[in-house]
Amino acid sequence: MDKFIISGGHSLKGAVTAGGSKNAALPILLSALLTDEECIIGRVPLLRDIETTFKLLEYHGKKVSFSKGVARIAPHKKLVTEAPYDLVKQMRASVLVAGPLLARFHKASVPLPGGCAIGMRPIDIHITALARLGAKIDNANGNLLLSADKLRGARIRFPFPSVGATENLMMCAALVPGVTILENVAMEPEIDDLLDCLVKMGAEMSREKGGRIRINGVKKLRGVKHDVIADRVETGTYLLAGAATRGRVTVKKSCPEHLASLLEHLARAGVRVSYTADSITVDSSKVRPRSVSIHTEPHPGFPTDLQAPWMSLMCVSHGSGEVKEDIFENRFMHAPELARMGALIAVDGHTAAVEGVPSLSGAEVMASDIRGGAALVVAALAAKGETTVQRIYHIDRGYERMEKKLASLGAKIRRVKG
Repeated sequence: MDKFIISGGHSLKGAVTAGGSKNAALPILLSALLTDEECIIGRVPLLRDIETTFKLLEYHGKKVSFSKGVARIAPHKKLVTEAPYDLVKQMRASVLVAGPLLARFHKASVPLPGGCAIGMRPIDIHITALARLGAKIDNANGNLLLSADKLRGARIRFPFPSVGATENLMMCAALVPGVTILENVAMEPEIDDLLDCLVKMGAEMSREKGGRIRINGVKKLRGVKHDVIADRVETGTYLLAGAATRGRVTVKKSCPEHLASLLEHLARAGVRVSYTADSITVDSSKVRPRSVSIHTEPHPGFPTDLQAPWMSLMCVSHGSGEVKEDIFENRFMHAPELARMGALIAVDGHTAAVEGVPSLSGAEVMASDIRGGAALVVAALAAKGETTVQRIYHIDRGYERMEKKLASLGAKIRRVKG
């Protein structure tokens, strides 16, 4: 397995360009199952999860070509309504094929994805909501079986603003007769990017007062040409790396509005933050950041996907603070690895207390998930000495060419093939 070798203690300086959002690209690519016309999706990052999505689309009957960030998804053969376990087990977002397939063919079979490293993330919200549209739900041999004699619009209120459930229902309801109103939905920018794409495809849907989504089902959707938004998590990770290494980093082609909570907390930590319409700069070259507590919440609150890299910043900040994680139950698995580098962290349930230290020291550590792996890289960049980050295939699922982008900022990082 590949690993990163990082020689830390060097301030990051310069500019890097944000890639397209993985979390936006995944549902948008899968929305191609809603039409028999070609879909051209731009600014698609080449990541392991994206490659899995391409394989999934090809399994279902699409032809996919990819070059220089542009994915072309064309009709190829009759669509298959059963998703394969070998692909679904690699990526939980695979469950998003259920909505489009159910809408078009009134049936779908999707292997239950089970748990993952950061928690169970059950899909019961998806199932209950699809049933409200008229789907019959069954479970056989580990597969979620969906069928419907007739689908109809409905008013659905989610018990929790689940991103995946919101996306699945948006795609399904786009082709369901009648009016569907989704309430207590996810407010993440990736949801609005999917909405914009579906509207370009001919869907009739919009955000209404209070954030709810109104959908008037149409009979058919057409092909589309659409560019996904900037990856706010990748952007935030590089900003945090700049702050943790006492550097000055600019992320170009990013969206400050999508990272309002992070930027507010960075400013409270004493980091100088400035931005334009499409770039963000952080500067901690003249100050040691101070500890600031965070509490992860659904958007527009502090994003759970940046909790781990934020903890790495707190580890080298002045003072003490808390990290409260209320989105996923097992998202502190990076804490013991940070402790191997000299971090002072005490975990109690959903809360981690962090006491900042003047510096961390290099060590051999292991990534357990995408964002936890990114946190270890941030810590390694700030630490004295050499750090080896093992199992970076996790990081490759969410960050495109991370080592090359960081090297362009002055990081001493190299990938060693395993």
